[in-house]
This record gives sequence, structure tokens and C-alpha cells, in this order.
Amino acid sequence: MIDPIKDQIKAQILAPSPENIAQVAKALLQDEVVGMPTETVYGLAGNARSPIALARIFSTKERPTFDPLIIHVSTQVQSLEHLAQLNLIDLQKISTSQRGILETLIREFWPGPLTLILPKAQGVPDLATSGLPTVGVRMPAHPVAQALIDAAGCPLAAPSANRFGRISPTTAQAVMSELGDRIHWILDGGSCSVGVESTIIGLKPDSDEIQVLRPGGLAPEQLERALGKSIDLNSTTNSHGLSSLIQAPGMLESHYAPSQPLVLLPKVVQELNSYDLEELKKQLLIIPPDAPIGALYLGGDPQLLSQKLGELLKRVILGRSLSFKGDLSEAAQNLFQEMRNLEALQTPIILAEPCFHQTGLGFAIADRLKRASAPKALHKS
Repeated sequence: MIDPIKDQIKAQILAPSPENIAQVAKALLQDEVVGMPTETVYGLAGNARSPIALARIFSTKERPTFDPLIIHVSTQVQSLEHLAQLNLIDLQKISTSQRGILETLIREFWPGPLTLILPKAQGVPDLATSGLPTVGVRMPAHPVAQALIDAAGCPLAAPSANRFGRISPTTAQAVMSELGDRIHWILDGGSCSVGVESTIIGLKPDSDEIQVLRPGGLAPEQLERALGKSIDLNSTTNSHGLSSLIQAPGMLESHYAPSQPLVLLPKVVQELNSYDLEELKKQLLIIPPDAPIGALYLGGDPQLLSQKLGELLKRVILGRSLSFKGDLSEAAQNLFQEMRNLEALQTPIILAEPCFHQTGLGFAIADRLKRASAPKALHKS
């Protein structure tokens, strides 16, 4: 068994051959934790039924145990009844009308980037749910994730494969950078096609009303079309625009963040003028005038945008664009990797264009940027 503190570990990135998947599955059944690709982000996977493996997930990530995990299941699961048979959920605590809603979502969106918060069964260790009476369950669409779940023969708990609160990894190499000295195996499934975590939804107690607990790779309007009813988006935010109650993963105020402060600009760069930046200029006085500043743009030519922002701030700007053509799908796919690229530049601060979308993947991008920009001390370089 692995103790990431005591053992000297050097991870191996493995091609997802049947032999390698079998090897990694064997490690999972020995309570090890491994890097696993999904369509959203890479996960740190462990046997969801093993308290030892679950404790190792929390230890490896340095994740507080009050932040619950998501359990990933095989495509062989076709219904709530199947989840109950796996001793993952308590079907008796779901009303007949609620079952109809949930079965529709399973049928329409599994496998895919949708996590359902459901009443948990006794077979789910309390550590997986942080002591909550509910459990998050999803069915990943990535073929390597599915092959690994089938080979292990058990559901897998798999939060993002990064140190807690930091930028989620979307490539095997990013997992290596984050956890390469803490785990043995990383299965390489290529770059994640979605690039942001799953959308998490739950039913309000004693109600048929759906609430979005975390925006993600599945747009709220897709859920509304499938159900033929509106859903509650306000459950994701408080008066500061961020969640205050931890009911599901990814709801902490500060999350998905680079090591240096990330500050949201008041407008996109093309709309900025010098007056808009007066307060920001005061904040930047602590940084030497010749120190470059990082910048993250939602779309457009990063060179031109950096030139304009640099002229307004009278600073050298090192900018990255999420999508040259302004495509939101591409922007979501590139979000974490470009944040990671800017972090690697080690600028004292990163400025980011705001995202005001309330629909589609833009809603998830806006959520991640808000959490990444939660207050953090700005230090002199």
C-alpha cells in the first residue's frame, strides 16, 4: 500500500492498452489511487467502497474531508434501480415523481458530464460523502475511464487529479506535474474533450424542483429542454456570486485557482478604457513597474489584446487566449490548461477577462473564473 508522504514515488504515464488498464485496475483493488482520464478533467481514482482508498484520495490531494467525492459508475448502469442494486443509493427515499425526473436525466445524459446528487445507501462509506446523507454519482463518457471501471469491477471515486483548490488537470502531463511524486500510475487518455468538471444537480428536499449545485460541462438549458421545465440556477451562488453551503464538490468559494492571485477585469479588454482601470492600477503599485503581468482572454488575438491592455496599464502583458475565434466550447476545453500555462510564467498576478454568460458552457466558465479569483494576497515580486 502507498503512503504518499513516506514513499518515494515517481509516476508512470501509461498508454491505455488492455494490459496497462488491467495492471492499473489491479492496483485499484489493492487500495492504490491512480490518474484516470475522463471527458471533463482527469480524476484521481480509487475504489469507492474502500475507506483506505478514500482516505488515500484525500491525503494525496491534501483535500479537506468536508468536501465530498463523486462516484463514477459503469455504462452497465441503466437506471436508479441498478444504482440501488449496487448499494449506492437508497431508492426508498426518492419519490415516484422524482424517480421520473431522474430516470429522464439518466436516459438523456449518461454517459456524460452530469452528476446526480442522490440519497445514499449504507454501502457508501461516510468518507466518500463527507458525512452527508447524499452521494454524487456520474457515468463518465471517456472510453478509458469506462474500461478501467469495468476492469476493476467496482465504482470509482474520482475527484480532479490535482492538489486541493488548484487548477484541474486536462492532460496526463498536467496530472504528472500535480501528483507525479504521490501516485504510481497515470493512464493517458489524451486531452479532455470538455475541459471543465461535470454539472452537478440535485432535487430540493420533498420537491420535484431541480437545482444546479455546480455549473459544468452540461448546459442548464439542455436539462430544461429534456425535462420540459425550468431549473433553479440560484442555488449555485450567494450574495457574493459564490456558493456558501457545501452540498457537492466544487462549491468552495476559492477553487480551481493558480498559485498567484487571479483578478477579474471589470470588462473585456476591447471595451476597457483607462478610467475602468483606476482601482486596478492602485492594486498594481505593489508590483515593480518592469515586472510582466499575466492575462487570460476569453477569445481573440492575444497579441493585440495584450498590446491594448499593456497600453492602458503601462505594463508588459503576457497574455493567453482561450479561443482565437471566440468559440465557447474551445474556451471551456482550454480554460484550465491556459490557466496552468499562465501560472508557469510565474508573473506576480494574472488578470482575466470576465465572463457574464448565464447559459451554456459560458455559465461554467464564469463560475470557474469567479472561484479562481476569490481573494488571495498579492505579494511583491
